[in-house]
Amino acid sequence: MVHVRSFKTLGVLAFLLVFSLVTEAQSVASAGFGGRSSKIRSQLAGALGPDDPATLIQNKLLSQIKLTKASDDRTDIVTAGDIVALNKDGLMMCSSVSTYAYNNTYDNGVLTASQISNANSNGVMKAAAVSMAKSYFMSKIGMGNGLAGGAADAAKAAQDAQAKTLCTSRKFLTGEKFWVTGITAQPDGILVSLFSDPYSDVRYYGEIKFFFPTGPAAAAAPPDGHHRKGGVPPPPPRVAPAVDDFVKTVAELITVVPPDDQSNLSAQANSGAAAVPSAPPAQLTDIAPPPPPPDAPPPTIALGQTKDQVVASFGQPAKAAKLGVKEIFYYKEMKVIFTNGKVSNVD
Repeated sequence: MVHVRSFKTLGVLAFLLVFSLVTEAQSVASAGFGGRSSKIRSQLAGALGPDDPATLIQNKLLSQIKLTKASDDRTDIVTAGDIVALNKDGLMMCSSVSTYAYNNTYDNGVLTASQISNANSNGVMKAAAVSMAKSYFMSKIGMGNGLAGGAADAAKAAQDAQAKTLCTSRKFLTGEKFWVTGITAQPDGILVSLFSDPYSDVRYYGEIKFFFPTGPAAAAAPPDGHHRKGGVPPPPPRVAPAVDDFVKTVAELITVVPPDDQSNLSAQANSGAAAVPSAPPAQLTDIAPPPPPPDAPPPTIALGQTKDQVVASFGQPAKAAKLGVKEIFYYKEMKVIFTNGKVSNVD
């Protein structure tokens, strides 16, 4: 009877252990792309009020950048938002199968990439512990491969978890484009979550922390060193600037790419073809016909002119008669007599 109670107690404890570890493992897994941002957002909802400068900056950015919604497994886009372009080299992202995103920071005009590394070992350890507890529980109820098989399962679970936490990274360069999946206000800056199109069938995701500028330096630590161990003063606080100033800071690194139709409209507006209708052409006045040429002087005839000269001035005669060396051209109002081919008399 004591053995039965011991068995039941161990079974219940093993079940509770498995349940708690599974829940914790799921929490760790969800701390990536969507889960972590949601957790941060919910934590900061109470810390930052609606009138907090960081919240005002977040709302301004959300009004300018339409967010994209990705699928839970980060394999596709559910709802497409605005596309943004990168304005500086060096943005790093992890493949979408990775549990943890690549962290990038933008501070004082400098883009720096720093991957989350301390979470990898935690994820692997928890996956192995869950597998071992599950094997132990199954062996107590007469199922599974016992503790030896459980050790093998734990090793396999750790290997799978390690594969998921490893980051296959990609560096993005100036001009490359991606999507924005989240904009979160934090006390010391704005966190922007990113998601890419497929590259060789692999999508990438990451985050950029846009830090607020530092405020006045903290006062030096008192002699007893109460501020911090070793008497080192805390770092200067981060202070949110004016909304428009910080929006310009974000635009130094990423800017929204207008849709094609908006680009066309912009081009037309710049050329003035669509924005301003062209004025109707001015009415042309009738052009007066050219003046008639001046009256030509009346044709003349002189003694000694040849027959060709006379024909050029008066045209062909109505009739002509030839009498030896003389020849007579009869015109309507005159008679021209040629002797040896030249005018000798006009009647």
